[in-house]
Amino acid sequence: MSQDKQLTVGLAITGSFCTFAKIREVAASLKNDNIRVIPIYSFRVQDTDTRFGTAEEFRRDMETVTGEKGIFTIPQAEPIGPSGCLDALIIAPCTGNTLAKLNAGITDSPVLMAAKAHLRNEKPLILSISTNDALGMNFKNIGMLMNMKHIYFVPFGQDDYKKKKNSMIAHTHLVGKTLEEALRGRQIQPVIMGYQDV
Repeated sequence: MSQDKQLTVGLAITGSFCTFAKIREVAASLKNDNIRVIPIYSFRVQDTDTRFGTAEEFRRDMETVTGEKGIFTIPQAEPIGPSGCLDALIIAPCTGNTLAKLNAGITDSPVLMAAKAHLRNEKPLILSISTNDALGMNFKNIGMLMNMKHIYFVPFGQDDYKKKKNSMIAHTHLVGKTLEEALRGRQIQPVIMGYQDV
């Protein structure tokens, strides 16, 4: 991605812990494109240790990759709006819980406050979904968010249609291309891609 000035992008991380290795790769790829990446952590990401690693290890890794401490509280996220400091905000991974709350206008975490604050500036909000109920209870939320101004989706597809029929996950290697299109006001196409299609 080429640009005249350095872009500043928020990378808001929610609790789909199995995708965290891919999110590190996303952050590294954006940095390699000379983009300033500011991590924004949900409360669950800050305090939950899982079989995929500890919360402290993940935060330390992200700080190493991005060179930024990040945003940890709702009061820290709120100034994103009045300052207009982000050229784009990426929620990756974006869980079903986050999708539902975003669609309902709920701002009870640093990630959701960042999204609300950023959207007031009419700049791209990019969602990289990872949810076991994308084709279930969250299907309506995905549809509603797809029809909202300034919201864009990283292409996604069913990751295990035999065992988890409602589960869908974003193709995170397309985050950069999605960002490039979103900055031009366009949704990258196709949006829905099976994992055999890439």
